[in-house]
Amino acid sequence: MKIISTKNNLQILHEDNHLIVVNKRVGDIVQGDKTGDKPLSDVVKEYIKDKYNKPGEVFLGVVHRLDRPTTGIVVFARTSKALTRMNELFSNRETQKTYWAIVKNKPQNSEDKLIHYIKRNEKNNTSKAHSNEVSESKVASLEYKIIKELNNYFALEIHLHTGRHHQIRAQLSAIGSPIKGDLKYGFDRSNPDGGIHLHARKLIFVHPVSKENIEIIAPVPNDVIWNAL
Repeated sequence: MKIISTKNNLQILHEDNHLIVVNKRVGDIVQGDKTGDKPLSDVVKEYIKDKYNKPGEVFLGVVHRLDRPTTGIVVFARTSKALTRMNELFSNRETQKTYWAIVKNKPQNSEDKLIHYIKRNEKNNTSKAHSNEVSESKVASLEYKIIKELNNYFALEIHLHTGRHHQIRAQLSAIGSPIKGDLKYGFDRSNPDGGIHLHARKLIFVHPVSKENIEIIAPVPNDVIWNAL
C-alpha cells in the first residue's frame, strides 16, 4: 500500500468517513502523556479540521497505541460508532497484526511460537516475560520467523496473538534476541534517532461500518537497515 497523503509530516495510509490510519514515526506519541509533547492524535485532528474546514472540536478516537520508539500503523476513529466497533475488534482479537523487527542475535529457531507470562512494572514502565506463570502476569503469545539475513542483523516477521504491554520487546529479549536500539530490553546501544527497529507493518480487519476487508501496509522508515529489506 502506498502513502495516500503526506502533510505536516503526517503519512496517511487510509482515510474514509469513519477511520483514518497513519504511519507513525519514531518519537511520536499517540496520545498525550506527562511529557506534555504534542501527540499524534492532535496532529491528525488538525489535519481533519483543515482538510474538511470543520468548525469546532473534531472528534477523533484512539483505537490503539504504539510505543513511542516504535514505528508503523496507528488507527484512529473519526466517529463514535467506528470507535466502539474498532475497540471490540481489537479486544476480541479479530484483527491480524504483523510486525517487522530487526535483531542482532539470531534466534535459536528460524521460526517459532513464543508463549510467556508478561508482568508489567509500572514504576519503570517495562514488562518482563516469564517462562512460567507468576503473580499478576498475563499470558502472551506470538509467532515469528526469520525473513531475511542482513549484514550483522536478522529481520523477523511477527504475528501477534495477544496485545500485552511491550510484548514483542519483552518476548524477544527473553529468548536472547533484543530489538536493535532497545536499551530498555537489553540491546547494547541506542539508535541515533532514539527509536528501535520495531515496525507495525501490516493490519487486516473488517471495516466497522462498510464491512469490507481492509488490508493496510505501512512503508518502513528510510534508513540503511530497513531499506535492505
